[in-house]
Amino acid sequence: MTPEQLKRLIETVATTIIAETDRLTTLDQAIGDGDHGLNMKRGFEAVLADLDGLARKPLPDAIKSIGTHLVMKVGGASGPLYGTLFLTFGKELPAEPSLADVAKAFATAFDAVKARGKSDVGQKTMLDVLGPVRDLLATASVDPQLGDRIKRVATEAAETTVNMKAIRGRASFLGDRSIGHMDPGACSSALMVAAVVDFLETA
Repeated sequence: MTPEQLKRLIETVATTIIAETDRLTTLDQAIGDGDHGLNMKRGFEAVLADLDGLARKPLPDAIKSIGTHLVMKVGGASGPLYGTLFLTFGKELPAEPSLADVAKAFATAFDAVKARGKSDVGQKTMLDVLGPVRDLLATASVDPQLGDRIKRVATEAAETTVNMKAIRGRASFLGDRSIGHMDPGACSSALMVAAVVDFLETA
């Protein structure tokens, strides 16, 4: 990936999340503190402010630096969790990764987020999107339909959180009243996955 491609990839993900600020805020108002959208916007605005610097780094270092920005700028639980995801993923990824390398690094990053949040799939969190994506990558081979399958898995996984009862995080305080609402972290995770796939399919 050239520096220009890396720059456009980072910009694509950041602008996607920023554009969905209101949606993420509305989701979080229903079952959380109501600040997920604004927190994520603040984090990715910091990423955009460092866009040129990030684009000059090797891919793994750029991803780790994004994680650092998110840890420092995104408040609440999302900052440490997304920071852990990016920091671990970047640490595990080689400079020129194969699909197998991506799958392995993503699985390790998933485990790190799971440990950091003391949560698991099925508890109405971002892991409910990251887990199915991890599982698909673990068995995937390069083919023209892979991007569509990844996006579909991520989107459908976010939708499944609507009917879940929250077990972890602020939403868990609502008990059964958390049912009927999509988890904001699952939504932002699915948005990021789709943005990455859309960019790579057109790069």
